[in-house]
Amino acid sequence: MKLLESIADKAKKNVMSIVFPEGEEERTLKGVDMLLRDKILTPILIGDPEVIRRKSEELGLEHTHEAQIVCPKSNPKKQQYADLLYDLRKHKGMTPEQALAKAEDPLFLGCLMIKSGDADGEVSGAIHSTGDTIRPALQILRTAPGVKAVSGSFIIQMNDQITPKYGSDGLFVFADCGVMISPNKEQLAQIAISSAETAQSVLGMDPKIAFTSFSTKGSAKDEKVDLMVEAMEYTREIAPELKIDGELQIDAALDPTVAELKAPGSEVAGHANVLVFPDLQVGNIAYKIAQRIGGATAIGPILQGLDGAVNDLSRGCSPMDIYYLAAVTALQAAHRKSQK
Repeated sequence: MKLLESIADKAKKNVMSIVFPEGEEERTLKGVDMLLRDKILTPILIGDPEVIRRKSEELGLEHTHEAQIVCPKSNPKKQQYADLLYDLRKHKGMTPEQALAKAEDPLFLGCLMIKSGDADGEVSGAIHSTGDTIRPALQILRTAPGVKAVSGSFIIQMNDQITPKYGSDGLFVFADCGVMISPNKEQLAQIAISSAETAQSVLGMDPKIAFTSFSTKGSAKDEKVDLMVEAMEYTREIAPELKIDGELQIDAALDPTVAELKAPGSEVAGHANVLVFPDLQVGNIAYKIAQRIGGATAIGPILQGLDGAVNDLSRGCSPMDIYYLAAVTALQAAHRKSQK
């Protein structure tokens, strides 16, 4: 729990405004109530004010009345947001009428608020798919400068009663575990760079990045191994400041004793805390094994590469998942502000 508490405590130090497009959803209301109780951030709920008030009373929530509420249909800035959306999307054939209708869609409205500077970040996905969350973010916020690929990472805190303290005292970033199915060399490099930024901005870690494989330093020959080597080398070219190595098997990436045998002299092998997986299948399986068998805490997926702090929840999320992902989103938003 130390990881979760530290994330919340860090978010308190620079309070951000985070918009919740699913403002009428019960788990969201419970999560927001806790965020207000602990003064973690300034929440903005999108929804019908009367529905939010009634549900909050039924749930016995004490703090949601403190949240700002934006009603999509009666929002005084609706035309302003519609004009912004039309300017952004008219080259794709969007009409003013379509833009006005989209400005009432909570997922589009949340991103328009970020684009306009009326919110710092967004958390959604309790009742919407990942695609529903990412689509308006890509259309309105787009990718960050120099970034072509959006990816999804998980913060993993291993259970130190079950697993030895690998990584940064049991702390890792796993990627991509949520978005990109079969990344190519350039996309793997972008995943690595974005994951390093997540490690630094959210966790304060010095990232040591391992491009993982079933091979270590040429112990096996296959085009999938070649891809990880090429991606690692390409990442070194475009981000020479990062600590990177590969291809590495998981034992060589994590265990210093194995690393001495398989990858002697590496500054990453045996100490990796950012694990880049070959594809989405591997990444998704890896984080769920860590979570279900290893007893790890998993926070995410954290969306990376967008020109704004937008994060996606699992539809099976709990109010505490919403609480902590919102705190992560606030840290991302504060980091982005500090870089401008």
